[in-house]
Amino acid sequence: MQVPIEPDHGFYLRFGKRLIDLVVGLAATIGLSPILLACAIAIKLDTPGPVLYCSTRVGRGGKTFRFYKLRSMIQGAEHHQNKLAHLNEVSGPVFKIARDPRITRVGRFLRKTSLDELPQLFNVLKGEMSLVGPRPPIPQEVSQYEPWQLRRLSIRPGITCLWQISGRSRLGFDEWMRLDMEYIDRRSLGLDLKILALTIPAVFSGEGAY
Repeated sequence: MQVPIEPDHGFYLRFGKRLIDLVVGLAATIGLSPILLACAIAIKLDTPGPVLYCSTRVGRGGKTFRFYKLRSMIQGAEHHQNKLAHLNEVSGPVFKIARDPRITRVGRFLRKTSLDELPQLFNVLKGEMSLVGPRPPIPQEVSQYEPWQLRRLSIRPGITCLWQISGRSRLGFDEWMRLDMEYIDRRSLGLDLKILALTIPAVFSGEGAY
């Protein structure tokens, strides 16, 4: 599988974007640590299992990495996915169900508020992700990509993106891919700041979050 690498032109893409990731990522990790702790306690009290859910995701250039989320499903939820495949509500290779029976009570709140995404700040600090960029897919999804869709792996994946502020799961897979290509073509400091600013109201609205 040939995965393209998009060149980083200009000072911002070469140095500034990573600097912002480090500064904002570190500040957010420290500032949000009490919320992370509270979420961890709630998860442990709600259902048995680990606090963190770790999975393999595909990053820039097709390189895989360990991806972190707060656990929002029952332990071993991935083993039940085949039984629920006929309920998939998203087009393309992505699997999503609005009322997934595997999601826990606390997990439903975490997903609605996007608090389950907070541990990805550690992925940002490690350099595997950026604050802004296409969402990192799982290898099974990438294996079903059309050749043109592989371009979304040409830059570092992110916590938030144009898809995140445009309706998320409410959008079809092709529209999601189109927005990622648009971001790759338009990458800049101004666009990243705009996406970060619009992510806050998008999270509070909960639109398309499941």
